[in-house]
Amino acid sequence: MTIKLNIHKTHRQYTDGLETLDVAGSTIGACIDELIHRFPAMKDALFDGKEKLKNQIEIYLNMESAYPDELKKKVTAGDEIYITVMLTGG
Repeated sequence: MTIKLNIHKTHRQYTDGLETLDVAGSTIGACIDELIHRFPAMKDALFDGKEKLKNQIEIYLNMESAYPDELKKKVTAGDEIYITVMLTGG
């Protein structure tokens, strides 16, 4: 089962510039695990030290917010996952 994973521009430095990646998995979390397996630096970019997504990371599934419990959401062939970064600052 192929899922298209869209990488935010700020994270492409960790994926050798790739904008999208085909991954497999039955949940968003499993798909992100495959991303991290291929590009280990993505783990620190996405997760805090407690294995939770960083506050500024947003996950969308087929252009709709996957919040809450993003990593547990089921995916099926043809779905698209978007990893985005919310702007922060003041």
